[in-house]
Amino acid sequence: MSSGLFTWKLHGDGKTLKPGEVVEPDERLSWPRTAGIGAQHVIAMFGATFLVPILTGFDPSTTLFFTAMSTALFLLINKNKLPSYLGSSFGFIAPIAAVASAHKGIAVASFGIMVTGLLLALVGVLVHFAGAKWIDKIMPPVVNGAIVAIIGFNLAPSVWTNFKKAPDTAVVTLVAVLLIGVLFRGLVGRLNILLGVLVGYAYACARGQVDFKAVEGAAWVGLPQFHLPQVDFSILAMFIPVVLVLVAENVGHVKSVAQMTGRDYDNQIGTALMADGIGTAIAGFGGGSGTTTYGENIGVMASTKVYSTAAYWCAAAFALILSLCPKFGAVINTIPAGVLGGVTTLLYGMIGMIGVRIWVDNHVNFDKPVNVMTAAVTMIIGIADFTFAVSGVQFNGIAIGTIVVLVMYHGLKAIGKATGTIAKDDPDVL
Repeated sequence: MSSGLFTWKLHGDGKTLKPGEVVEPDERLSWPRTAGIGAQHVIAMFGATFLVPILTGFDPSTTLFFTAMSTALFLLINKNKLPSYLGSSFGFIAPIAAVASAHKGIAVASFGIMVTGLLLALVGVLVHFAGAKWIDKIMPPVVNGAIVAIIGFNLAPSVWTNFKKAPDTAVVTLVAVLLIGVLFRGLVGRLNILLGVLVGYAYACARGQVDFKAVEGAAWVGLPQFHLPQVDFSILAMFIPVVLVLVAENVGHVKSVAQMTGRDYDNQIGTALMADGIGTAIAGFGGGSGTTTYGENIGVMASTKVYSTAAYWCAAAFALILSLCPKFGAVINTIPAGVLGGVTTLLYGMIGMIGVRIWVDNHVNFDKPVNVMTAAVTMIIGIADFTFAVSGVQFNGIAIGTIVVLVMYHGLKAIGKATGTIAKDDPDVL
């Protein structure tokens, strides 16, 4: 480790920023201001990071602990050059839910998370040495978009399950999230999910839907609840597609940061994937949920123009401190089903729409039969949640959809080019 790894240049006087002025990743403001921006980053990732363990039955404090560890690891592996917070990945919700419905337990799900992390780290090593071009060849935008879309839309039935338990609370939460998003500018508007959950929670408390017994019994200071994974190879088919989602999220994050900072981060894609993979594997080994680079924190960077990695070290420190307060974790665990139903109506839909956005941003031409047929079949498989088991190995809608989209796209493309129905140099069929 170089001696200069934890030294950041002070930006100007460290206190003032003129309009349009940018704090670079290797710079910082004064430590109190840097800590304040770090706290903003924690608040920005709160809503999403906590929703994952709440929805999947994992311990929020344990998950928060591993997001802090993963973030620190990410910053170290990327030598403090790439600003990022690693929060809970939504990609894991569907496979964990599938494991739960098969009554296999959290320890088995942890095994799936750990293996996913190890595979992602392996992809990171390959990308680091072989470059990222082959990812685009295997997963062109039409394929990538479809996989990301079904990860969100596949969860629609679980939204309705929670929504039905307290429809009034769900509606209040959803309306609050929507209104805050359009009524307020800047950071308040960006935190609409967190603030909407707080409004829904307050309403649920007023309606007597929240049970505080566990909070009263929880200690103020203590370690999170760690547990080891339980080996079960039959569930891996449901988790492996998540690797593709994490690849897409990380590559997208690196490119967004590059665009915002005006720096070339292409040589960091491999190390970013590797770092996220190792962080996810460690989280899976210790009982936390899998991690990914967070778009919420890109929002904070966009609004503050502060790209300092020092702020992310502060965010990791805050997250670590909160994870060591069991009472805080117990409060998070009291969020009732109605609130979750309301917020996930938007949230899961938004995950699905990220997939659609990949199509739009990359100008996928759906006039081409290969593109439209591939996407259409995959969406139905994912949304309807096609499921079957082969020799005890379970395949859910996401796993089947991922296999189908890859086989179908590359198979139909090869047949089309062999028969001449698709031109060899067709720019719309990559």
